[in-house]
Amino acid sequence: MNDNQIHIPVLLNRCVDLLAPAISRPGAVLVDATLGMAGHAEACLERFADLTLVGFDRDPDALEIARNRLARFGDRVHLVHTVYDQIRPALNGLGMTQVDGFLFDLGVSSLQLDRVDRGFSYSKDAPLDMRMDTTSELTAERVIAEYSANDLRRIFKDYGEERLAGRYADQIVQNRELQPIKRSAQLVDLITAVTPVVVQRNGHPAKRVFQALRIEVNQELAVLERAIPSALDNLSVDGRIVVMAYQSLEDRIVKKELASRTVSSAPLGLPVELPQHRPEYSLLVRGAELADDIEKAQNPRATPVRLRAALRIRQAG
Repeated sequence: MNDNQIHIPVLLNRCVDLLAPAISRPGAVLVDATLGMAGHAEACLERFADLTLVGFDRDPDALEIARNRLARFGDRVHLVHTVYDQIRPALNGLGMTQVDGFLFDLGVSSLQLDRVDRGFSYSKDAPLDMRMDTTSELTAERVIAEYSANDLRRIFKDYGEERLAGRYADQIVQNRELQPIKRSAQLVDLITAVTPVVVQRNGHPAKRVFQALRIEVNQELAVLERAIPSALDNLSVDGRIVVMAYQSLEDRIVKKELASRTVSSAPLGLPVELPQHRPEYSLLVRGAELADDIEKAQNPRATPVRLRAALRIRQAG
């Protein structure tokens, strides 16, 4: 398959519709903070002829694909090789102040999943890499080789919510002393060997461990905890933010930050709410929105998505 065929944007029309009132304004700027293969970005640029897009991605391969895909839009497109918590420095470098829309499509991309040599999949043998940015130093192989049993247990538990975290960590430490663990198939075999059959019936035993390793290698949760507040701070009044998360740890961070911005900051018992205490944002969807059954059938990667969106209603301070 070519790159366009392996990339089906999740909730494409819904994302564009939610952003539309903000990014249809004259001279509007949309930041796609997780550009990937640019499916959402392309749709926005096609629909809104006066829109300027700023696309961030830490993956040089994804940026190259996006650059080719969006070339026809000329100087309406600005691509930046950066991690998405670097919003303010990236915008400063482009001479921009505030923007009208933010889009975050979190997690691992179609490109990273489908290119076996990137090592993200537990179902295909490959080097234990898992770097979203192939220029960075930390790989999953290094984590497996160098982290203590306690640290491995911590990341499996905290980032993978894995009940057998301790058992898997001990097995890895014991086996790496006999032979280096360099490939995904080796790791899968080690995990499977110590997983009770009854647990294996509930899903692939390596799924949560691979998720945890990926999050650790790319510092995904720490980055997200910095990125969402930064995006909200840099959004103009009447601007909109749309975030799609694919696992509970990501969604929890997004939910918490949006909740803090959509309630009054007035002290309890204050008889009148002063303007400076009014919420900065209002929610555009109630709770987390899911993909419908039709989209899940057409695009299985939409199955776990949780979409949240908000509108900026006043400037802070």
